[in-house]
Amino acid sequence: MLRAGRDNGTELGILAAQYIDRGQLAPDELVVGIVDQRLQEPDCKNGYLLDGFPRTVPQADALDELLQKRNTKLDLVLELNVTENELIERLLQRKRPDDTRETIAERLQVYKKQTKPLLEYYTDRGLLATIVGEGTPEEVYERLREATGQHSDTV
Repeated sequence: MLRAGRDNGTELGILAAQYIDRGQLAPDELVVGIVDQRLQEPDCKNGYLLDGFPRTVPQADALDELLQKRNTKLDLVLELNVTENELIERLLQRKRPDDTRETIAERLQVYKKQTKPLLEYYTDRGLLATIVGEGTPEEVYERLREATGQHSDTV
């Protein structure tokens, strides 16, 4: 959503891109505003998958508020678990301009400080499923199907 906003030239997207390009997290208010706008789109009516959001506990709290306003709930939170070396290599292979070793190192530090606490946040709510993210794409996809199949009739 953040990259799409940047690519489409939206005001919020352009603001978010300034943080993304430095390997930093965009401020919570900005990200929550973008997510709120996106969840109002017709294609989200029957469900959606949020990738990379929330990334902080305050964002998780804000998501809870958004979902309460919509009289809906979060079904499941997935953690794809890979080694740090594997993660770095995967990010470098994407060949995005903001995927440099320096920005990746910054993202990993931000993750450890701001995002990792979400694992406990969602574990405490009984929503976290940790998936081994190493192996072939097909193997990881099958693990994801199994995890989501335990919580939903559709995948």
